[in-house]
Amino acid sequence: MAERDPFKNPFPAEDADRRQIWEMLVPRDIDAFVAADWAAVQGDFIEAGFTGISGNHQPDPQGFTLAFPTLAAYRDVWLEQAQGFGAQKAAGAFAGDPRQGIYAATRLEEIEITGDAALVRKKFDGRLALADGGFDRMNWQTLYICRRDAGRWKIAGFVGYLPHIKE
Repeated sequence: MAERDPFKNPFPAEDADRRQIWEMLVPRDIDAFVAADWAAVQGDFIEAGFTGISGNHQPDPQGFTLAFPTLAAYRDVWLEQAQGFGAQKAAGAFAGDPRQGIYAATRLEEIEITGDAALVRKKFDGRLALADGGFDRMNWQTLYICRRDAGRWKIAGFVGYLPHIKE
């Protein structure tokens, strides 16, 4: 079996919807996060009615919280996390390119589409090597709710920071 190229869209050319969703949620999302560039992804969201739920890495939904009741609330936390990541990178905390590690840890291969709505499963399972010989563990998953808006797929909400259970 050939090794997976984490930078290659896994969906065939004739599956334009899934390809578009993958491009939005993998390269555009990762590259914007690494650059702490919210403007690069801002147009990928439907602001009206946006809701983000955090699973808080808990297996029991009783531990989930309405962490992001608005897109602005999510944006603020996203920017804080991205800027913190950028500060770690600038300080030389990572061994090698952490962007490569994020891509390698990311899998988005399951997209259920019904009409103009999609349920997308994005999983993270990997390690970012640290300069001190340790690592940051990436092990969670996110369920995105996407909608086709003016002919383009966008994120309407998500349930994230769920435990990742390997198959």
